[in-house]
Amino acid sequence: MADYAPGTPSWVDLASPDTDASASFYGGLFGWDTMDPAPGEDTGGYRMFTKDGKMVAGLGPIMQEGQPPVWTTYVAVESADDTAGKVRDAGGQVFVEPMDVMTAGRMAIFADPAGAVFGVWQPGDHRGAELVNEPGTLNWNELATRDPESATTFYPSVFGWRPDVQDFGGMPYTLWMIGDRPIGGMMAMGDQFPPEVPSYWGVYFAVDDTDATAARAKELGGNVITGPTDIPNVGRFAAVTGPTGEFFSIIKSEGSADG
Repeated sequence: MADYAPGTPSWVDLASPDTDASASFYGGLFGWDTMDPAPGEDTGGYRMFTKDGKMVAGLGPIMQEGQPPVWTTYVAVESADDTAGKVRDAGGQVFVEPMDVMTAGRMAIFADPAGAVFGVWQPGDHRGAELVNEPGTLNWNELATRDPESATTFYPSVFGWRPDVQDFGGMPYTLWMIGDRPIGGMMAMGDQFPPEVPSYWGVYFAVDDTDATAARAKELGGNVITGPTDIPNVGRFAAVTGPTGEFFSIIKSEGSADG
């Protein structure tokens, strides 16, 4: 990927209480290398995960007391400041006001009306993930929400997304569309989610063997929360947590190279 159209998820990063442990875990799980932080206090110890020499995700320390370990989804925008206004107008919250990240770009952190946190990225030198949709890289971003009705108003107002409700395995599932292209998904949180789990944006990483990767995650100090299980017409997935408690999913999509 050389560029991302506005409204497209373009980057993910992990806030971790132990960045060295996280670097070791994802290196063992996905074959990621971890770049050293750029010099200077302005970087805050932020590091880049790379695969085959290409940037695939970010890694940084937890910056605020009480912040949980979490993967954050960032959506590409033309103007982080304009998007902040749209978020407020649509009933969302601004957690981190738009700010420059040196010459890399401009970012902000928001929450939708149901409390799901996400970021936006106005690219400068850094355009986003350089490798996606291959084993060991990002391949999907999904909103799990307790209020899908408000989401179907909020995100079209902020990003111009169009909700397209599909039937996946007998369950309704919303694809977020830009034109004719799906750029993410949404599922309603049902009884399978403990009541204390808030609405959130989840990240999926592609793998070439879901069962083997889930087993490897446990060997490396993570846990398997759900699966591995088959999703009809989609693929085989598992929900996993890393060693510091962050949640993510892995999936081998139907039609991938090894079957």
